[in-house]
Amino acid sequence: MNMSSEESNRFLAEIEGSNWPENVKAIVAPPSVYLKQLADNASLLSIAAQNCHSEASGAYTGEVSAQMINDLNINYCLVGHSERRSYFHEDGPFLKAKVDALLKENITPIYCCGELMEERESGKYFDVVKGQLEESVFHLSGSEISKLVIAYEPVWAIGTGLTATTVEAQEMHQFIRSCVSEKYNKEVANGISILYGGSCKPSNARELFACPDVDGGLIGGAALKADSFLQIAQSFE
Repeated sequence: MNMSSEESNRFLAEIEGSNWPENVKAIVAPPSVYLKQLADNASLLSIAAQNCHSEASGAYTGEVSAQMINDLNINYCLVGHSERRSYFHEDGPFLKAKVDALLKENITPIYCCGELMEERESGKYFDVVKGQLEESVFHLSGSEISKLVIAYEPVWAIGTGLTATTVEAQEMHQFIRSCVSEKYNKEVANGISILYGGSCKPSNARELFACPDVDGGLIGGAALKADSFLQIAQSFE
């Protein structure tokens, strides 16, 4: 929940006018009130919604449906971000319904999963992440799940200044890919982009993106300034 309309336009202009690397796909998820504004003016960037409701319409005051997002020609939407899980108590079945609603509208879900600090410290982190995948996306067919992007968010590393080591990041990304491979097949698993989201910034992006199973980043605070966002993009080999 950041930036005014003017600030959003300025950010977009700075990114669109930058020396953005051609081999790096950029997706920006602004607040819903600015989706159309940015989508109408973006050429380099793709635009994502931060959230949607599972129902197409109804008495859900304040919510936005996948159909409404599709009406704006938005092609991506976050699902299950750690803040939605924590602050708004969104559970696996609700997120599953959101994924289905988005796919019905041909919108790519960016499905977020990850463990809390206590789950990391207790050694349950693999079970937690596998459970989140099973609850909300492993009901999909192979062709359907191939349309998803998965984002691993170590919740303990979001906004805390802590960051997973490259060993920890690669370990979990490899585990997620192995879960997909076990459920579907290796081809499906290798075709899915798995992003790292946990205090990724210019100073550590290069080493994180060098991990073989880390395909990109789900960037928070470090992406609020165009120059910082550009530096992260330029961290890909």
